Amino acid sequence: MSRVLVATALALAVTGCSQGGQSPSLSLTGDESSPSALVAGSRASRQSALGGEPAGVAEAKPRTEGTAGRLASLNDKAPRGSYDTAPKGSLADRDFSSTLLNAEAARDQINGYRKIKGLKPLQLNAALTSAAKAHSRDLAKWDRISHFGSDGSNPWDRVKRSGYNAKLAAENVGTGQVSFEEVLKGWKDSPGHNKNLLLSDADQMGIALVHEPKSEFKTFWTLVVGSSL
Repeated sequence: MSRVLVATALALAVTGCSQGGQSPSLSLTGDESSPSALVAGSRASRQSALGGEPAGVAEAKPRTEGTAGRLASLNDKAPRGSYDTAPKGSLADRDFSSTLLNAEAARDQINGYRKIKGLKPLQLNAALTSAAKAHSRDLAKWDRISHFGSDGSNPWDRVKRSGYNAKLAAENVGTGQVSFEEVLKGWKDSPGHNKNLLLSDADQMGIALVHEPKSEFKTFWTLVVGSSL
């Protein structure tokens, strides 16, 4: 597996990671009653597995936060089957020595793409950046790809925790990419991820990268876009 790319969409709708060619969708609109309803398969293929189509954009509704706890907790509460790991040495042939993230440059690239499509630009937002950083750090701690945190949190939980009063939000996640250009290309080429990049009502974003050389995935990218109430 030379590279793995997985994304989720929350607006408030979450798209699960692909599993055997299937793309289950989840709805997080404030009325989920069963933990099992939040579990989506995440077995990534060896050819840059991508998340499926978003379930659609919905107005935010009050939601009781799910399982709470510390990020990267020792007592892993991520739902079984909701994450994927990389085979040992699968990315050993890739050179990550120059990997870095310039948030302003990433914003400008995304906005350049949105401008071509006639959409308004996104502004960097501290709260969404905090949510993105927390998730990238958590994924790096556990060396896996998922839209669930080690404490059982989902994207909506993390956006809420950051203090962002969201009307809509969307999250893309990627692992194993050497550069932002690479992960952005993957998102553009995937209909579901591309839809997140081009959400017409979004006006803010946060982005984060954690580079952990000792991990199998090496890089953990998280993009969160949204708009506030």
